[in-house]
Amino acid sequence: MPAPSASRPGRGRPRRASRDILEEAAYELFLEQGYAGTTVDQIASRAGVSRGTFFNYFTAKSDVFWTQIDDALDGLPAHLEATDPALRPVRAMGEAFADAALAFGPDRVPWLLGHVSLVGSAEEVRASAIHRITRAELLLRHFAASRLGADAGSILPRAMAATAIGAVTAAVMAWADAGSARGPIEPFLVRALAPLADGFDHS
Repeated sequence: MPAPSASRPGRGRPRRASRDILEEAAYELFLEQGYAGTTVDQIASRAGVSRGTFFNYFTAKSDVFWTQIDDALDGLPAHLEATDPALRPVRAMGEAFADAALAFGPDRVPWLLGHVSLVGSAEEVRASAIHRITRAELLLRHFAASRLGADAGSILPRAMAATAIGAVTAAVMAWADAGSARGPIEPFLVRALAPLADGFDHS
């Protein structure tokens, strides 16, 4: 029987399981020798796969930090569309983010948030963060424009999307910094987004 190809994980190792194994290997190495001192080849070797297999799941080393965030972003459009059509955009965004946040919890915090000092200010990591922020902002802007019956390039949808992203980022960082007493993330999101929703309701 031919060996499984790098582009198609074998039956005994589902796609998500393979991704998780690579993540764990990367985090172990980052803790042992730092982010900058770890290579993709080392991660693949620790995980017991080829370099090509690594790139089946990630486009760059920094992408291993974002799998949970990427999964949440993938599901965000469905959460947005499931909100009450009568809700103003920012209030609907708050509900959608609260639903998406159910994937996280006190013991399920994205690894990067707890190890920022270890990673440092690597340009690659900053670029990967900006990529996700831009993706989320574009998604929220088009959602807001649809709810308002406005052009996605106009000021109000842009303002709603940008401020929502800022508030969510602040909530996530505060939640991560709360440590073992953090509890669920939803209350942090509510505190950050509710004042914005109140303000935009009058716009």
